[in-house]
Amino acid sequence: MFDSGRVRALIFPILSTVFGASLFAATDLSTYRGMQFGMDLAVAAKQADMKPADAKVVHERPDLIQEIDWQPRASLAPDPVKADPVRDALLSFFNGQLFRIVVMYDSHKIEGMSADDMIDAISVTYGVATRPEAAISFHSNFAEVARVVARWEGPEYSCDLVRTGDQASFAMVLYSKPLAGLAEASTIRAVRLEAQEAPQREIEKQKKREDAERLVLENARSVNRPNFQP
Repeated sequence: MFDSGRVRALIFPILSTVFGASLFAATDLSTYRGMQFGMDLAVAAKQADMKPADAKVVHERPDLIQEIDWQPRASLAPDPVKADPVRDALLSFFNGQLFRIVVMYDSHKIEGMSADDMIDAISVTYGVATRPEAAISFHSNFAEVARVVARWEGPEYSCDLVRTGDQASFAMVLYSKPLAGLAEASTIRAVRLEAQEAPQREIEKQKKREDAERLVLENARSVNRPNFQP
């Protein structure tokens, strides 16, 4: 018979140790596993053992917003796979500066843990959490919103615990308040620009299709006409 209390009792000490000793390389909210908010994309990519070219462009105007998928467990030792509950992370950059990190947890590694268990484990590092009635932009491009389960914050940085969209696991959203504010405002403007320019882009796409079709017909005509015999 499944004993959820026993599962929590077994997992909680492991997760507490991981959070306290491994997940957060510093005791402040400005860094996560060596990733410093405000750091340059090239430096962050090198830290993640990746290339700047691996960054995906989310928006180019009015500001450049990029993302890098990151598997931070590769940098941990010893034997990180057994203890590390992190599945992957998403690094977001505003004009080349790191402003947000979304950490996704492996549902199997935290199976049986309640929200209170997660909050207690994270609080070992970050202190007492608040539980605001709030929602936060989550995962990608500010398009998905999640309810905040718990929050740890300072004047410039915040760390929010949320549930994933399917409610099967948890995620942490860490961010620089000043940079995240600029990025969100820029994203709103970018979406408006895209909406305004969509009709003209569709006209241009249609013209390109028609030009391509016309070229195909002209090439076929240049071959078929001289060789045509009634």
